[in-house]
Order: sequence, then C-alpha cells, then structure tokens
Amino acid sequence: MFWFWDPTMIIVLPAILLALFAQLRVQSTYARYSQVPISNGLTGAAVAAEILRRHGLSIDTARQAGAPAGSYSSVQIERINGVLSDHYDPRTRTLSLSSDVYDGASVAAVGVAAHETGHAIQHAREYAPLALRSAMVPTVQFGSWLAWPIFLLGLWIHSGPMLQLGILIFSAAVVFTVVTLPVEFDASARALRALREEGLVTADELRGVRSVLTAAALTYVAAAATAILQLVRMLLLANRREE
Repeated sequence: MFWFWDPTMIIVLPAILLALFAQLRVQSTYARYSQVPISNGLTGAAVAAEILRRHGLSIDTARQAGAPAGSYSSVQIERINGVLSDHYDPRTRTLSLSSDVYDGASVAAVGVAAHETGHAIQHAREYAPLALRSAMVPTVQFGSWLAWPIFLLGLWIHSGPMLQLGILIFSAAVVFTVVTLPVEFDASARALRALREEGLVTADELRGVRSVLTAAALTYVAAAATAILQLVRMLLLANRREE
C-alpha cells in the first residue's frame, strides 16, 4: 500500500491503529505463552506430526523440503528461520515451522504448529476458500505493487482509465484479505478441535492456545479492515478528481 497524507487519510487511521494494536498483542501474547511449558513435553513439530497422522496424513521424511509431493496425504515438515514466520505451502505440501515453534515445547509453539497443521488438513480436504486464496496469490503479489503507482499516475495526469485500473487491481488485494479470514479462522478452529479431541493439551493449556490464536486472528482482521478502507479512500480520491 502507498501511504501519503491528504484529508481522506483520516478514513484509514482507525484501521492503522487497529493493525498496530493487533501486532503488539500477538507479539506480547506469543512471548507470554512461549514461557509456559506444555505438560506432555511435546514439541511443535511433534504435535504437528501427531495431528497429521490422526487425520490420515503421512509425514514425508524422504522428500527434500520444497520439492513437489506425490499426493495430498504426504506432508513435509521443515524447520525455518525467523519468528512467527510459520506457514503452510499448498504448492509443495510443506509445513514450515520457525525454530522456536519446531523445537519448542510451549503452549505458544503447540498452538502455532497446530494452526499451520490446520491448513494442511484444509488442503487435504480440498477446503474451497484455501484453494481460492492459493489461486489468487500470484496475481495479488504482482498487482499489489502496481495498484497505487498506477492510481497516483492517473491522478497526476487526470486519466480516468488509469484510476479505474488502479482501483480494479487493488480490489483484488482487498478480496484476497477478505478470503483469508475464513481460511485462518477455520484453521484455528481445526487446531483447537484437534488438540482438544486428541488430548494433546490440558484444559488450561487449551485456553492459552486459544489466546495465542485469537491474537493472531486479529492481525488478519486488521489487514482486511485496512485494505477495505484504503479502497474506500481510492474511490473518494477518484471521485474528487472527477469533480
């Protein structure tokens, strides 16, 4: 997104503040529960493997990380660098866990690992919103960088078609953030259900996991709100230019 100040920026300020709050909350919540050990001593990687196994998915230990897998039932678990860099890649069926999560035996590590495992289960079950989001990734990654430059150029040269093109491209990014919400909420629900039903955490630990996942979910809500209000801002700027 391209940030510059004008009166319409006031529209976006609430979402920016929400995004800042969400980021601080997820960091503080993750840090807090990273210090709470899990009673069974299982690491994030071990919990992910156990959930996958109980859902009929095998762990592909022979495949090189990032290489294509042969079927939906084969998932690679790998350790990666970074903090809260955990993700599931449906293209390679790879579950990437940061070192603290992969090796960690804390409430936070187990919660994050279970959430990402939820995405692997979504993929195996052909969960439609995940398929839609995955299909949109290449377009959104390319278009999100172009939307504001095209739009601002349209403002500068008074070009209606360029304004409309910028708005259209950015609209795809907005749809992406909205589609992401059910994907993330469902992954968290699957994680909590798996941990509870399979007895991998105690009741108190489950409450901690829920706190971690709720804090993480707020960041996606903030991202969607910011994108929607930025689109509203673009529409107002375009209408003002046409007056």
